[in-house]
Amino acid sequence: MTTIADIAVALVALLHLAFLVLEMFLWDKPSGLKAFGLTPERAAASKALAANQGLYNGFLAAGLAWGLSLGAAGRQIEIFFLGCVIVAGVFGAFTASRGIFWVQGLPGIVALALVFQA
Repeated sequence: MTTIADIAVALVALLHLAFLVLEMFLWDKPSGLKAFGLTPERAAASKALAANQGLYNGFLAAGLAWGLSLGAAGRQIEIFFLGCVIVAGVFGAFTASRGIFWVQGLPGIVALALVFQA
């Protein structure tokens, strides 16, 4: 079960790394516009906010990678950062788009459940 939990945590970390790239570097590019349903004008107006948001997603990915790198000793770190992922997903669902829960919150919940089972 530990291997499955580690894979789930790694997938959540990779997901947040992808969010970083989308929000920091592709926000106003065609792939970013499509991913977030933005107009070029709205993307230009919110580019700095998106970059900041992307940076936070990078911190989540780094924290999860840190926990994974420590093996069993990193479980508490993984739990903390998965908790942050879940809170961010729930908050985003209430404040921005329900879809954020499915893309961010649910994977975090699944990974956290697997970590607790490991």
